[in-house]
Parts: sequence; structure tokens; C-alpha cells
Amino acid sequence: MALSCIFCSTMGFIFLAIACLVISSDYCVQASENEAESISKIGQGVGHIMNIYYCYSCGYRKVFEDYAGIIQQKYPEISVIGANYDPPGLNMYLSRIIGFGKMILIMCILSGVNIFAWLNKPQPAWWSWCLENKLYACMMMFFLANMIEGQLVSSGAFEISLNNIPLWSKLETGRIPQPPELFQIIDNTLQFSKIDMPNNFVQ
Repeated sequence: MALSCIFCSTMGFIFLAIACLVISSDYCVQASENEAESISKIGQGVGHIMNIYYCYSCGYRKVFEDYAGIIQQKYPEISVIGANYDPPGLNMYLSRIIGFGKMILIMCILSGVNIFAWLNKPQPAWWSWCLENKLYACMMMFFLANMIEGQLVSSGAFEISLNNIPLWSKLETGRIPQPPELFQIIDNTLQFSKIDMPNNFVQ
């Protein structure tokens, strides 16, 4: 019995460490994306700037990287900057609150704290089960909370703009543009900007 408790506690702490690493890796990914955006701006210098806001939880980061590659290959003067599309309303704040609450509950389960005693409430049966089955409870709570967080921040967005001029919106069209039609839109936008350029630089 003592060995099984030690094993459960050890596995619980390992699981908590893995969870912390997963969360910290998300922040590292966001930081590296911001750093890459800054490098892209500096490396390209003065020119056209294309912003692509995509849904990271939908797996659109790979799509963004592919589009950024073909766009910069065809239009070297365009700096392509990508970022996660934050969902409107309270969804982002709710997902962060759920993530924070998830970690607190997991820590309480692993430490064997009865949070209901602080509230002067009788301990429910499901919390007793969580304290008796720490590993399974933590895993179930972790993946369930992650699923809810993913649903809250999943926007399905792939929004493209060039020099703050909207070019394409997946939220409005329901699909990602094909490269040929995106190239056509870019060509038209650049052509109009060249027409306006002499007026902007009249001395």
C-alpha cells in the first residue's frame, strides 16, 4: 500500500512537471514567433508588410509558413509577418482562467489538500475519488481542460492584409485562398499602390 502511494505520488509529480514543460513550451513558441517577426521586419527593411493572423489551435501555423515562403519567393519586397488570431470577446480570458484553475486543482490533488474544508463544505464523493486516484484524476482534468481551452480559442481564422489593407478573410469566405488567386489580389493591390506612389512623393 505504501509503495503504491509512493508510486502514485512520484507519477503525479512527473505528470505535473510534464504539464509545466508543455505550458512553458507554448510561451517559448510565442516568444520565438515574436522574435522571428522582428527579425523579418529588420531584414526586409522598408517595403510592403503583409500580416497574416491565423488560428494556431487549428493547426494553421504550417499553412502560414508555406504561404509565407511562396509569397516571399515571388515578392521579395514584401515582409510577411504572422501571429495568432486572438478570438473576440471573453474567450481568450476564459481559456486563461481555465488553464490557471486547472493547474491549481492539479496541485491540490497532488498535495492531497481538501479545498472544500476551506469553504466549510462537506467533501463530495468525486473529490474523494480524485484524492484516492491522483494520477488518473490529474490526467483526466488536464486533458479535459485542454479540450475546453482549445474550443474557446479555436477561431478558424486565416486573415491576410497588405499594408493594413484587407486582402482575404477566412472568417468571411469560409476558406483559405489558393496561391494563384492570392497572387492576383496582391498584384492588383501593388499596382494600385504604385499608381498612388507619385502622388505621395510629390515635392
